[in-house]
Amino acid sequence: MNRRLWMGGLAATAAFAGAGVSWWRLKPGEPLSGAESAFWGSAFPGLDGSVVGLSGFQGRPLLVNFWATWCPPCVEELPLINTFYRQQAPAGWQVLGLAVDQADPVRRFLQRQPLDFPIALAGYAGTELGRSLGNVSGGLPFTVVFDARGVLVHRKLGKVTEHDLSLWAELV
Repeated sequence: MNRRLWMGGLAATAAFAGAGVSWWRLKPGEPLSGAESAFWGSAFPGLDGSVVGLSGFQGRPLLVNFWATWCPPCVEELPLINTFYRQQAPAGWQVLGLAVDQADPVRRFLQRQPLDFPIALAGYAGTELGRSLGNVSGGLPFTVVFDARGVLVHRKLGKVTEHDLSLWAELV
């Protein structure tokens, strides 16, 4: 009987420690000094060859999703983010997908699963931009939210949920 209690306690402790490590690993760090200014000064190629300047998104709330076609959780969350965009655009929300990927795979993906919000090709520079905004591990997906003043108000490493999106929608 004592052995069962001891083993049960050991298993509970291991589970708690594992959950703590997982939480710590997925918890975004603090943005680097000057990261917001660098973000708004950035520009990336669009899929049509245009330049997508991030400064053009200032003045309204903005959700930016760093994603890639080779990232299963990224692909899984995109329909949810697209629904958020369709529902919240009338309230002033903007959404931008920054693909940490190459143009051809992104184009093929968007042919199969079209999205209503703009996509820019961030490539490796997107990873570095994400790190400056608090994505210390460089993992994907990574989502940041800016308020209408251009201030970074939320960061999430990992797949967004409906709950996340509903909380963020209240910013407007």
